[in-house]
Amino acid sequence: MIVPGTFSFDAPGDAARAAELRRVKALATLVLAATLALFITAKSLLHVHPAFGFVAAFAEAATIGGLADWYAVVALFKRPLGLPIPHTAIIQSNQHRIADKLGEFIEVHFLEAAPVEAKLRQIDFGSFIADWLRDRKRSDDLARFALRLLPEAVSATETSGLMTFITRRIATQLQGIDLAPLAAGTLRGFVQEGRHQGLLDDILRVVHQSLTQPETMAVIREKIRDELPTLLKLYRADKFLVKRIVASATTFFEEVRDDPQHPFRGEFNRMLLSFVDRLGSDKAFADRLDGLKRDLLARPELGDLARNIWSNARSFIERSASGETQVLQQHLAGMFVKAGEALAADAELRAEINQGLVAVLRSFIADQKSGVSSFISDQVKAWDMGQLIALIEINIGKDLQYIRFNGALIGGLAGLGLYTVELLLRLL
Repeated sequence: MIVPGTFSFDAPGDAARAAELRRVKALATLVLAATLALFITAKSLLHVHPAFGFVAAFAEAATIGGLADWYAVVALFKRPLGLPIPHTAIIQSNQHRIADKLGEFIEVHFLEAAPVEAKLRQIDFGSFIADWLRDRKRSDDLARFALRLLPEAVSATETSGLMTFITRRIATQLQGIDLAPLAAGTLRGFVQEGRHQGLLDDILRVVHQSLTQPETMAVIREKIRDELPTLLKLYRADKFLVKRIVASATTFFEEVRDDPQHPFRGEFNRMLLSFVDRLGSDKAFADRLDGLKRDLLARPELGDLARNIWSNARSFIERSASGETQVLQQHLAGMFVKAGEALAADAELRAEINQGLVAVLRSFIADQKSGVSSFISDQVKAWDMGQLIALIEINIGKDLQYIRFNGALIGGLAGLGLYTVELLLRLL
């Protein structure tokens, strides 16, 4: 829908320019009246002295020139004296053609790929974005705006079926993951970095603590007692054996923990690497892991956990959007500020952003320039030409009125020259 254009004279200086235009118009009219009066006076005084002939010739031609230029200036905007003279009111009569040509001119000369790209490359979009984000108030406003949109985005995700689609895609992707090579690679890196030695120390510490618990020692003693002959039970050999077992185990654990080169650590290394090799090459291991993965993904508890996490996240987003909590907003604002600071310090990233935006905007303008041309044409066609002409007159009418002064002067000089040539020809 095209809204008819309306114009006002409220721009700075419009009132002063309108007053100046009225003054210059009045002055040009006075000059025309003066040349006409001078012509009449000079004609009436020709019998007094021949020199008045030169004055009359100048005044006559100046009057004609002033009238012709008055007609030309008026005909540009409206019909002189309201008469239906052909080829007058030029702007009004050609409104549609002017609109089409203006749109075509802008499309061809202003929205061509080369000048558009050259202009876009002069703009440092990356620095503008960085400076904008580094401003804490702007980042706070951006975070607040994003939070206001989040609840609607979450609701749209739920009602549009997008959540179901994403869940199925994630499940499909997880089902397609081959865990055996992934687990083998992870464990191999774990061993190569030596992090498994810390795991061994933790295992030994836990086993030692469990072994020295009174309850564990009582169980072991009972087992030994059941296996001992009756004679040894009388001498309480079970207690002695438990103490010796615990003491030996304690000594062994301490030796392993204190000696990075202990042979047991080497055996542990070989055991783990052997397991990693089997995990990466043994199909039985791969099948077991794949089965474990399928069983885990099929568990209803996993779906319940996902729904609970989503519900909690949605509730937190809604509370953040309502202003009940400022944690998420502050976090987002801080993230935006840090992103701006990082962008300001990374010239290469800014250059990539500038290049990307230039490519996107250049393509967008190339695709839309015909639409821009049509939009400009339609808008100009819908303008109120009476108001537009008044606005044009205010801004350039003063210069047009000086055409009337120039027309009177040049016409007068031309008339004077022609009169002089006529006299010379008569004398010859």
